[in-house]
Amino acid sequence: MKHHWLSTLLLLCLALPAAAQVRDFSKVEIKTTKITDSFHAIEGEGGRIGILAGPDGIFMVDTQFAPLSERILAAIRKISDAPIRLLVNTHVHGDHTGGNANFARAGATIMARPKLRERLMNPAAPPGVKPLPPAPALALPVVTYDTETVVHMNGEAVRLIPAPVAHTDGDTLVYFPKANVIMTGDFFRSVGFPNIDTINGGSLPGLLASFETVLKLGPADAIVAPGHGPITDKAAVAKHRDMTIAVRDRVAALIKQGKTQYEVVAAKPAADFQAQVGGIAFVADRFVIQLYQELKRLGI
Repeated sequence: MKHHWLSTLLLLCLALPAAAQVRDFSKVEIKTTKITDSFHAIEGEGGRIGILAGPDGIFMVDTQFAPLSERILAAIRKISDAPIRLLVNTHVHGDHTGGNANFARAGATIMARPKLRERLMNPAAPPGVKPLPPAPALALPVVTYDTETVVHMNGEAVRLIPAPVAHTDGDTLVYFPKANVIMTGDFFRSVGFPNIDTINGGSLPGLLASFETVLKLGPADAIVAPGHGPITDKAAVAKHRDMTIAVRDRVAALIKQGKTQYEVVAAKPAADFQAQVGGIAFVADRFVIQLYQELKRLGI
C-alpha cells in the first residue's frame, strides 16, 4: 500500500501539465508587465511569456496554452502592432508550447533545441499515463540549435543559451543584455520546489549547472524572469540553488542509511523549506522522489 501511494503521487505530479490542457481557461486573466520600453512579460495560465518589441518586429519567448492564444495576441497588440517574427520555446511542456501552432499561423518562425522538437513529435509519458498525441506540424520548431545562438533584433543581441538536461533535455535560457533580463524557463522557478522532469530528459547535475549559468551571466543586478513565480533577481536564484543542494544532501544521507524511497519521502527532508519557497505542499514530495531517483542513478 505504501509503494502504491508513492507511485500514485509521482504519476499525479508528472501528469499535471497534461491535465492542465483540458481545464477551463475562460476565467484566466492576461497580465502584462512592462520591464523596459522594449521588453514586456505576459502572464496568464502556465509559463511566463517574454515580448521584445521594436522596429524589427516582435521576438517572443513561449506561448502558454492554445486556448489563450487569442487573448495573448490581443495583449501583444497593446504593446506593438509589429509582426511577430521569431518565437523561441524554453522547453517542451504544454504550458510553454501549447500555442505554437497559433502563433506560427500569425507569422512567427519557431526556434528551439533539437530535443524539444523531437519530444513535440514524440511526446513522452510516464508509465501508466495515456500517451499524448504528437504536436501538429505547424507547432514544430523550424530552426534548431544546440550551441549558444544570437538573435539581433530591435537593438538587442538576444542570447539563446542551451541549458543541457536540466528541467528537461531541451531547455533554453534567454538573455536580453540591453534590457538586462534573463528568462530561465522552468529550470528555475521563484515559487515552489524544482521539477527534475526525468521523463523528458531532465537531470539533477544539469539543474545545478544551469543555476550556475544564470549566476555567472550578465551583471549582478540582472532581472530574472522565471517560468513561474514572481520576477526576481540573482540572489533568489542563489537561494534556490542552496536549497536544492541542502535537500539533495539530506536525501543522500538517508540513502546512505539504507532508507527506501518511501522512507525518504516520509522523513520530509524538504519540509522546513516549504514556507520559504511556497507553492503546493505535495510538490515537495515530488522533488524528494526525483532527488532520490537521481541520486540512485548517479550511484550515491
